[in-house]
Amino acid sequence: MKKMLMLAATLMVLTIEGNAMARGLEAPYGSAKADTQQRPILNTVFDVSYDDPQKLAILYDFIVNTKAVTRGKIVVVSHGPELKAFAKENYARYRSIVDKLAALTSQGVAFHMCRNALTAAGYAPEDMHGFITVVPSGFADIAYYEYKGFQYINPTPLSTRDIRRAE
Repeated sequence: MKKMLMLAATLMVLTIEGNAMARGLEAPYGSAKADTQQRPILNTVFDVSYDDPQKLAILYDFIVNTKAVTRGKIVVVSHGPELKAFAKENYARYRSIVDKLAALTSQGVAFHMCRNALTAAGYAPEDMHGFITVVPSGFADIAYYEYKGFQYINPTPLSTRDIRRAE
C-alpha cells in the first residue's frame, strides 16, 4: 500500500511537471506585446484588383480598419474584375456592398477606376455609379498618389474571420 501511494504521488508530480513543460513548449517565447502608440496621420492609396466582386466586402473592412488608425485620406484604385460591382446595371446584385462603399465617400474615401480596365470589360464611364472617378490608368493613378506621399496598400482579400474555430 505504501509503495502504491508513493507511486501515485510520483506520477502526480511527473504529471504536474509534464504539464508545466508542455505549456512551456506551447509558448516558449512568452506572450505578444500590444503596441498602442498612435501613429501620425497617413494618407493611403489602395491597389484593388479582385477576381470576385464579392471580395469587396472584405475591402470595406480593410478601409474602415485602416482609416481608424491612419486617420488620413484614402484613395481606392480599382482595376480588376471587381469593377463590375460598381456598374449601375449590377446594382441589384451588389447593392449591399456598393452602398457601404459609397457611404465611405462621406468620410473622405475616394474611389477611382482604371479606364483601361473599364474599357476592356466593355463598360463606359457613364455605366458606373456617380461616386466613382474614372482615371486614364489605374497604375499611373497609384504612382501619382505615391508621388504625392500616399502610402501604398495592396489589400489581399483574405479574411481571418473565425479561422481559430476552423480547425
